[in-house]
Amino acid sequence: MFRSGRGEARIDELRVVRSDYGVRVRCERIGFEVESVEHLFAALGGLSIRAGVTMEVDGPEMPLLDGAALAFVSALEGLSPPREPPRLRVLRDGVVRVGESVYEFLPGDGIALDVEVAFDAPRIGRQSASWTGSASTFVGEVAWARTFGFRRDADALRRSGRARDVDPLAVMVLDDDGAVEPPGEEARPAEFARHKLLDLVGDLYLFGGPPHGTVRANRPGHGATHRALIEALERRIVGQ
Repeated sequence: MFRSGRGEARIDELRVVRSDYGVRVRCERIGFEVESVEHLFAALGGLSIRAGVTMEVDGPEMPLLDGAALAFVSALEGLSPPREPPRLRVLRDGVVRVGESVYEFLPGDGIALDVEVAFDAPRIGRQSASWTGSASTFVGEVAWARTFGFRRDADALRRSGRARDVDPLAVMVLDDDGAVEPPGEEARPAEFARHKLLDLVGDLYLFGGPPHGTVRANRPGHGATHRALIEALERRIVGQ
């Protein structure tokens, strides 16, 4: 639940209003909006926390903190909230395509997310990352993966009012070849794919996931994932 000066908003009341370089959500009932929720939701989804936590928001945007989800994970673990399995489930085999992004769904009892990314930048190329629903694995292998972006996109972000006062050590700012520019630290193995996996966990959380079953995402992105899940729900590929 979110709490602000406008009142309280449950997670299931939130609707995505922007999903380009991050995710902005809105609760129509109280007119509440907040930007950049994806890393917080990834932490909640990775730890399987669905109740017992209230986030007080003072401002229009969630803090970037470490540029990943590990800071949120550490704070949440300190509260020891209850853990609950996801409500969402893959009901049948299905494939959803959104532009260049492809999502494959397979039923199953456990949770399995597989991500593959491909960039023209030679320092990134193709990478993959997987997660099988374990909170400890999420913390150890996913939560620390930093957000990233190319230097050429930075001006557009700032003009939109985002990416202000960002600690350069918390993000990977890339040149055209995909190398991390100073003072950022060099990328860790498969860090780009791991961060896309982190984002996928956060995006699926908004729909009650990550779901029981397997989701294989090729070239996922925030906007593509949200459109894919809406279609998957409409086609009864996933459901509760």
